[in-house]
Amino acid sequence: MSAALQTFMSYLRVPLLASSGLAAILSGLLYFKQNEIIYPRNFPPDARTNVPRPSQFDIADFEELFIPTPDGESLSAFYIRANKQHSRNVTMLMFHGNAGNIGYRLPIAKILVNELGCNVLMLQYRGYGLSSGAPNEKGLRIDAQTGLEYIRQRHELRGSRIVLYGQSIGGAVAIGLAAKNQKQGDIAGIILENTFTSIRKLIPTAFPPARYLTPLCHQLWPSEETLPQIRGIPILFLSGLKDEIIPPSHMARLFQVCRSEPKIWKELPKGSHNDTVAEPGYFAHIDRFITDHVAR
Repeated sequence: MSAALQTFMSYLRVPLLASSGLAAILSGLLYFKQNEIIYPRNFPPDARTNVPRPSQFDIADFEELFIPTPDGESLSAFYIRANKQHSRNVTMLMFHGNAGNIGYRLPIAKILVNELGCNVLMLQYRGYGLSSGAPNEKGLRIDAQTGLEYIRQRHELRGSRIVLYGQSIGGAVAIGLAAKNQKQGDIAGIILENTFTSIRKLIPTAFPPARYLTPLCHQLWPSEETLPQIRGIPILFLSGLKDEIIPPSHMARLFQVCRSEPKIWKELPKGSHNDTVAEPGYFAHIDRFITDHVAR
C-alpha cells in the first residue's frame, strides 16, 4: 500500500489486548483516520504542490486539464496524444497508486505513448496533486467515472479503444469502473498491476497485528467480489512476485475468481510493489496484450 500505512501499522506491533484504553485509542485512529492512512496524498511532503509536467520528460503533445466532477470537485489531469507514427487508436485511462501524484508516473505514460502508440489520460484523484477535495472510496469512484466520461465525450477519441490501467489501489478503481460500465461496450481491456482483493483482507495478511481491527475499516474496495461480475473484457494481470506490501497471493486470487475471458497472467519474478513496472518484459506484456486482444 504505502510507506505511510506501514508506519502507522508499526505502532500496532504491541499486544492489542494489553490495555483496553490503548485498544480503544488504536481503534479510534483506524476508524477516523483511515482515509489519511489509505490515501497518503501528502507523501512525499511536496506531493500536493510539486507535480512534474510532461514537458520535463520531453513529452511535447499534451494538454493539462482540470475536469469537473458531478459533485463539484476539479480533477487535475494530463491528456497525452499517441505518437502519430505508431498510433493504434487505443486510449489508456491510467489510475495511479495511492501515494505521490500523476507526475511521478509520467515515465510510464511516455513509453505507452511513444513506444506502444496509445493515447493516455492520466487522471489525478481528488485530494491528490492539484486536484481539489479529499479522497475516499465513494469519491474515487466518481473520479473514475468522470475520467471515462471525458474520454467518451472528447471528439477526437470517439471510436478509440479504451483500456483501464490500474496500479495498486488503481487496480481496484479500474475493476469497479469496468463492472459499472461494461454494458456500454466501449471498455476494450483492463490492465491490473499489484492490486489487492479488498482492503479488509489486505490488513491481516500484510500486517497481522492489526487483524482484530479489520471490522473497523470502512474503505472496502471489494475487488474479489466485484471482479467476477465483469464478463467479455480482456484482462491482463501483472504480478510482481517480490511485492512486499500487497502479497502476490492477492493477485493470484483475483485471477482465480475472474470470469472474464480472455484473462492473461504474467509474472514479474523480481518485481516489488513499486518497481514491477521497471522489470524486463513489463511493457512487452502490455504490447502483446494490446496487439492480441485490444487493437483492431
